[in-house]
Amino acid sequence: MTLSDSVDAPMRVALLSIHTSPLDQPGTGDAGGMNVYITEVAKRLARRGVEVDIFTRATSGDLAPHVTFSDGVTVRHVTAGPFQGLVKEDLPGQLCAVTSGVLRAEAARPEGWYSLVHSHYWLSGQVGWLASERWNVPLIHSMHTMAKVKNLNLAAGDTPEPEGRVIGEQQVVDAADRLVANTPIEATQLIDLYAADPARVDVVHPGVDLDAFTPGDKSTARDIVGLDQDSCVLLFVGRIQPLKAPDVLVRAAAQMAALHPEMRSKLQIVICGGPSGSGLAHPTALEDLAAECGVKDLVRFVPPTDRDSLVNWYRAADVCVVPSHNESFGLVAVEAQACGTPVVAARVGGLPTAVADGVSGVLVDGHEPRDWAHVLCDLLLDSNRRSAYAGGALTHAAQFGWDATADATIAVYELALRDRETAKINAPAR
Repeated sequence: MTLSDSVDAPMRVALLSIHTSPLDQPGTGDAGGMNVYITEVAKRLARRGVEVDIFTRATSGDLAPHVTFSDGVTVRHVTAGPFQGLVKEDLPGQLCAVTSGVLRAEAARPEGWYSLVHSHYWLSGQVGWLASERWNVPLIHSMHTMAKVKNLNLAAGDTPEPEGRVIGEQQVVDAADRLVANTPIEATQLIDLYAADPARVDVVHPGVDLDAFTPGDKSTARDIVGLDQDSCVLLFVGRIQPLKAPDVLVRAAAQMAALHPEMRSKLQIVICGGPSGSGLAHPTALEDLAAECGVKDLVRFVPPTDRDSLVNWYRAADVCVVPSHNESFGLVAVEAQACGTPVVAARVGGLPTAVADGVSGVLVDGHEPRDWAHVLCDLLLDSNRRSAYAGGALTHAAQFGWDATADATIAVYELALRDRETAKINAPAR
């Protein structure tokens, strides 16, 4: 794809990911699907001739001021507050410092260097709002998660998002030239909950690296990750926090062992990820729950892992389980399907888009462990159905390549730039 002829200079994007760096390992802390999204899209934007600077907050004094992530993509570390000890909830107090660092970086460039700002998550949107006004360029914003949506779908005992975040998100929605939603349901939530102008909301599906996440021999994968060949393997991948609901899987495992005692000796639950968010308050809570439910011997905890290792975990699993209380999309579900692994997921947020119910897996209503146990047992005991879902998973995942995401993102950028240019032309003379 070539850039629109209406863009005279090279397109340069200031991409803001303030609270989490694309260089961080997904699966722990605040690093997750958004990190994957940003890195994969940025690389593909660069291949299409878009120059990308990713601004993020420095979390160590050892970090270089800027790091070339790949050809055409530079990660720029902004010093704002202490390098360590700040959690995401503390960052609103550092947004002035972050904004100063971003504006100073641009000031060292020739005037008009950046074509536009693309902010990810509301904290970045606050910085992007000011930068776009200062530089007189469009602001594109991707929410990824929304406080109002999270508060409507809280896990039991989880902490609601504060009103300050709700206000900050509303300000960003009002200020943005265009809003990028992961799915049609997220677009509807922006319109219904935040009164976003429907004409300014674009749906761009996230993707999956279809060259990396591919099907492979299950037996070989199990040898690599150290799983018994005859195990019934259920895999959870993600940050360990109430929102992601790994506790539902642990509780369901106990129900499964009760429903089918003959299955217990083969059942293996793999939890791949690290504590995050409100889960940091009690980092061993899931292990304690497994012991309390009498299934500690069935649950294996694996720390966050690199992509190559993750591919083997997906290939080794019989089913990937995504029981989240909310997901703006569900990258894990699509990665698993691209490896030919069926998915059982909650029917929430973007997961009905990420998973084709009855084709590539099963969507479950609610979070009652016994309901999940029945669905999972039925699927594990029906190899023909799993095989059919595996084929459907490959077909479904194939439509979510990152190249399509990058092309659609560029289309949003060009639309925002054309709208700005039109507004300038039509502005009354002073």
